Amino acid sequence: MIYKNRITNISGLQIYQLIRFCTFLAISIYFTKSHLSTTDIGVYEVFLFIASFISFFWVTGLIQSLLPLFNNNKTFGKSGENTSIKSPELFNAFILITGFSVLAFFFGVSIKGSFSVFGLTGNMPFINLMLAYIFLCNPTILIEYIFLLKNKPQYILGYGIISFSVQLVLVILPVYLGHPIVYSIWGLILLSVLRFFVLFYLLWKYAEFKFSFSFIKEHLALGTPLILSALLSGSAQYIDGAIVTSTYDAQSFAVFRYGAKEFPLVILLANGLSNAMLPEFSTREKLKNSMRILKQKSKRLMQYLFPISIIVMLFTRWLFPVMFNVNFIRSADVFLIYLLLIIPRLVFPQTILIGLKKTRVVLFGSFIEIVLNISLSLYLMQFYGLVGIALATTIVFVIEKIYLIAYNYFKLQIKPSEYIPVKFYLIYSLITIIMFVLIDHRIIDIS
Repeated sequence: MIYKNRITNISGLQIYQLIRFCTFLAISIYFTKSHLSTTDIGVYEVFLFIASFISFFWVTGLIQSLLPLFNNNKTFGKSGENTSIKSPELFNAFILITGFSVLAFFFGVSIKGSFSVFGLTGNMPFINLMLAYIFLCNPTILIEYIFLLKNKPQYILGYGIISFSVQLVLVILPVYLGHPIVYSIWGLILLSVLRFFVLFYLLWKYAEFKFSFSFIKEHLALGTPLILSALLSGSAQYIDGAIVTSTYDAQSFAVFRYGAKEFPLVILLANGLSNAMLPEFSTREKLKNSMRILKQKSKRLMQYLFPISIIVMLFTRWLFPVMFNVNFIRSADVFLIYLLLIIPRLVFPQTILIGLKKTRVVLFGSFIEIVLNISLSLYLMQFYGLVGIALATTIVFVIEKIYLIAYNYFKLQIKPSEYIPVKFYLIYSLITIIMFVLIDHRIIDIS
């Protein structure tokens, strides 16, 4: 009972995301220590990269729009507030996400001979397995959010521990037994099948099987700007990857991918907080109190994450060849720049806007970001190579957050100080930038 009371929706989702990242990190580390070549690892990474690229934006948009709609929509009213009854919103969200998965599958089938990766046109590794993975994997993302919306955070945690433990075994075991990388990909597909069974059970238990075209239209109306926003904003990492695959070889792609990762504690805890808070902003009556909670929670994250990020900066160049191998030394310089993304990540103007259903504003901010990211990446790559691509991503993320904060202030009359611990945030940001400059120029060098 004590354990149950200590886990909240916010902490449950954050810990779930941490477990997810740690699983992927453990797999990456093991692969670099195994018999696999850097090219094998690059092929595995590009498999996950393209699978995610085809679907990440509409999955993100549909999930983010479901959260504020669950407790407050025109079709079913506020039926979602009672967590003990079955919810038609969940069934219709499942129909919508599955429909998008089917479209993504057939889109992939129609163009699978036209992929060009590392200069090999029409020769994408394991293309048929990737399409099966896309079809099976995406609807199962609903699982953790069903637990969230039904206020069962302890189930989020339990599901995460079991699910990702199974993933670890299914992906690593084939390589441990000396099999080629394709068997690990089959492990991912088997895991998706198992998760599908879990999803069906949860829908039977918590969802009312009542199809509503009206709700789907409402869901799409709110979700479409978020889908486009995620496509634009979230495309930063995929555009970076696309630039690398069109310019470099598989080994360089693996090096870039291992470095081009945000510090997991930052991205996962920040996204967990943002998504868990979205239902709280679904009505204006709770706006002031929700902003106060958001400010408190974000300050708590800053107190831990800024110091930890600075410590990680100090040891990055020493850590990468130890954690992986000497082929990934260059990845450390890319990762150092990605650590700076803590600065835009720990402010949450987008959470307020999405919660208030101002999704078109978020879309426009993402449009600004993507235009700047493409042009700046291509420009800085000429001077700094792979590092220049990472630097461009960091700069445009900061610009996008400034735009969203300005919109909240000038259009909605919401001061930054109402949801951001401004002085605390600025001091920590300045210290982080100074430490980065000292480490980047090797004035401070632990390697």
